[in-house]
Amino acid sequence: MKKLTAILSMVAAAIIIPAALFAWGPSRPTYTIANPADHVTFNSIIDNPSHGDERNFVQVREATASNTAYADSISLISGHEYVVYVYYHNNAATNLNASGVGVAHGAYVQAQIPAVVVKGSTDVKAVGYVGAINANPGVVWDDISFSNTTGGDIALRFVPGSATIHNFGATNGQALSDNIITTGANLGFDSLNGDLPGCEHFAGYVTFRVKADQPNFTISKEVRIAGSTTWSKSVVAKAGDNLEYRIQYINSGTTDQNNVVIKDVLPANISYTAGSTTIKNASNPTGKTISDNLTLGGINIGNYTAGSNAFVKFNAKVAGVNALICGTNTLTNTAEAQTNNGSKSDSAIVTVTKQCQNVPELPHTGASENILAFLGLGAMTTAAGYYLASRRVTSLNRR
Repeated sequence: MKKLTAILSMVAAAIIIPAALFAWGPSRPTYTIANPADHVTFNSIIDNPSHGDERNFVQVREATASNTAYADSISLISGHEYVVYVYYHNNAATNLNASGVGVAHGAYVQAQIPAVVVKGSTDVKAVGYVGAINANPGVVWDDISFSNTTGGDIALRFVPGSATIHNFGATNGQALSDNIITTGANLGFDSLNGDLPGCEHFAGYVTFRVKADQPNFTISKEVRIAGSTTWSKSVVAKAGDNLEYRIQYINSGTTDQNNVVIKDVLPANISYTAGSTTIKNASNPTGKTISDNLTLGGINIGNYTAGSNAFVKFNAKVAGVNALICGTNTLTNTAEAQTNNGSKSDSAIVTVTKQCQNVPELPHTGASENILAFLGLGAMTTAAGYYLASRRVTSLNRR
């Protein structure tokens, strides 16, 4: 009992923070250790030596942190788990228990956890409730805040089976129902029957865990000349070369991704080699030939847990020289991964150069220049004839 008392005091002492700094409710009469309530009421004593102001009764910390890390707000990290702490204390005076007036009936604890903490959020609330059928007020509440400075939304998931009650009674260490995050879970001292006498000796706390899940994935596309050993984002090829393409999908988030679809879009002048698509993943560690639909509507490559991946490979061929344009042909091939958390794409580039002979310039002594010269000479001859004829007429007139 002394060891348990020390543990309870240590946890509570770690979270002594003035309640005025935080959001709690409802507004209600307050009491002291020396002057407890004359009826059933929860978490309204303001000078609890092991807890401080009881109106601040919900706290949170990282699961790997010590009890001294409990706080009223926390910044989420994808993949991490967090422990939520909810303190409860029936403030009725001890001398009311014998008559039954000080015993809470139907005592329960409940929590509301946000489903999603949107990226950039700084004050997303989770709320803890403690109440009883015969309490006044019937329920009290306090909240904690989550922030998200990551690049994506974070989903908060309750960890099933994690809710546990801690107290000085027979129920210490027992698991509470997962209903704690829906309709609520019963509290109790001798059993989890909802009966809770007044006095700090019958107080305790509940802990449960939530996990910060963040879906994410990557896709990468690489290429190499058939027969070579090095994959890269771009290669220089020749007309008619055979190519090998590799697509890698990785589930880099903390959630499962089901029915992942991989699709590939080939550019003009690169043709798919029928029957060449293979997949390598946890289900097919040595590789397996799959559908040719990769470059058509895409292929469903299955379900992937967090951290798992898949490689999809296929062969293709560069068009013949006659199909290419003169100069540099940049052939960009794009792969896309489609998931229930969105789509992403990546590309690989094949560069092919076609050398073309220069068309010689026509000489300046060509037909067009000769015609123009002939027409010019004719015009000069005609003009000379008119001049000579006019001089003859003038000479005759003078005579």
